[in-house]
Amino acid sequence: MIKTPPSSLLTRRGFALSALAGLTVTAACGNGVGSPGAATIDARVDATLNQMYSQYPNTVDLAAKSTGMLVMPLVTEAGFGFGGGYGRGALRVDNVTVDYYSNTKASAGFQIGAKQYAHVLFFMTQDALEGFRRSNGWTAGADLDYVLTDRGDSISADTNTLRSPILAAIFGQAGLYAGASLEGAKYTRIIP
Repeated sequence: MIKTPPSSLLTRRGFALSALAGLTVTAACGNGVGSPGAATIDARVDATLNQMYSQYPNTVDLAAKSTGMLVMPLVTEAGFGFGGGYGRGALRVDNVTVDYYSNTKASAGFQIGAKQYAHVLFFMTQDALEGFRRSNGWTAGADLDYVLTDRGDSISADTNTLRSPILAAIFGQAGLYAGASLEGAKYTRIIP
């Protein structure tokens, strides 16, 4: 019978324990691979688009003319002096999900309340879509043109509106909080 020196046993045990600990830590990371997060977001995006198309028929034509759409099915904002918001959605090109994004927003000032709403960004030019996809955290600015207001009023999508590189639709607002704007909202690519 061959005896193994104690230092070798300790090394084997140490290796085995380290491997188990590493496996446990890796499993706890929750990076989304194999999780149902993507399917959940896609189902919510489908429902949101169906709602938008049925309530606001002018958006069907916009979707057909766009090079891509970022659909955020549910964005939740709350504030009491300082405020913030968060939501997750999908970027669709030719009706196929190509990426997933989160939307975060922070604000300060006179504010109180909470609200939830859905919004869709229509990328009307290939340059606008590519600029969005290449950016490392794209921030919505005052240069967005709105085709639906925060009250759900349809704004006609005339020839001048369709020349805008990015159009926004905000709808389905619920809660007690004045107004909804996408200015200052930051979009970041995620793995759901």
